[in-house]
Amino acid sequence: MDRPKFSVIIPVYNRPDEVDDLMRSLSAQTCRDFEAIFVEDGSTIRCEDAVRRYPDVNAAYYYKENEGRSIARNYGMERAGGEWFIFFDSDCVIPPRYFEILSRELDAHPTDCFGGPDAAHDSFTTTQKAINYSMTSFLTTGGIRGGKVSMEKFTPRTFNMGFRREVYKKVGGFREMFSEDIDMSTRIRQAGFGISLIRPAYVYHKRRVDFRKFFRQVYVFGMSRITLKLLYPGSLKAVHTLPAIAVIIGVALLLAGIFLSPWWLLPLGIYLLAIFITALATTRSILIALKAIPASVIQITGYGTGFIRAYVTKIMLGRGRDISEEVLIRKGK
Repeated sequence: MDRPKFSVIIPVYNRPDEVDDLMRSLSAQTCRDFEAIFVEDGSTIRCEDAVRRYPDVNAAYYYKENEGRSIARNYGMERAGGEWFIFFDSDCVIPPRYFEILSRELDAHPTDCFGGPDAAHDSFTTTQKAINYSMTSFLTTGGIRGGKVSMEKFTPRTFNMGFRREVYKKVGGFREMFSEDIDMSTRIRQAGFGISLIRPAYVYHKRRVDFRKFFRQVYVFGMSRITLKLLYPGSLKAVHTLPAIAVIIGVALLLAGIFLSPWWLLPLGIYLLAIFITALATTRSILIALKAIPASVIQITGYGTGFIRAYVTKIMLGRGRDISEEVLIRKGK
């Protein structure tokens, strides 16, 4: 049997319903030149039945003891046969023409590594759509996750990312750490490989289903940015500090508004109004636009406070590269 062009590798931890949605979308692909490799990372609720439910998809299922999603991805790559290794999260749904578009774009514009954006599917909840806005809007992230306007060089993320087999042979696998996709992209660039954004190859990404889990996620993102700075001293850019600066300014404005004059709250009101207007224009839903306000506040405060805490403990207090705390937070989620 000929090798597939794409090997799709998905780490899974207790997500059988999500895997069923993902498999259904893979079953509907117009281009079938791919294999899907699911690596169950020590789950207590397994997804094997969901994988086997779609026999028309060339899919393999593996179960291993829990070691983390990066180790699971590496486990999948060791067993992959494709020319390209593609990575999705288990909470993604793939548009029917994804591999058709990806194959066409890679043939027309060759590269070594690529990433694509994410979007909110019509079936997602209003909270998921509001979170998707906050994670992709220029007003909240500076467009660093594949937006049309960006304040930083594009970095692929593992909810929609791929690279050639040759890249894996030279660079190796993922490190078990938070922001492992940024770490991998940095190592790929340093090895001299090209990285491209393929905007038409997007996925639908469900993200977190409630604001509490979302805060926990972005808080750890903020912490991991300092870990990346310690690993790669030149990697920290001005855009990465903006949420922390926004938290400090926001707290100062709140205190001034409470103790000095309510007029100090005006800048905060203008910013939140801008979020509502842009979210409304993007989603065409008043409810989603309203939910985008707390989602954006959580996005900024969660990331900003995580960044500040890690900066104080790891840089000012000199704890260095110890990422054991981040790993513990991940396993406890």
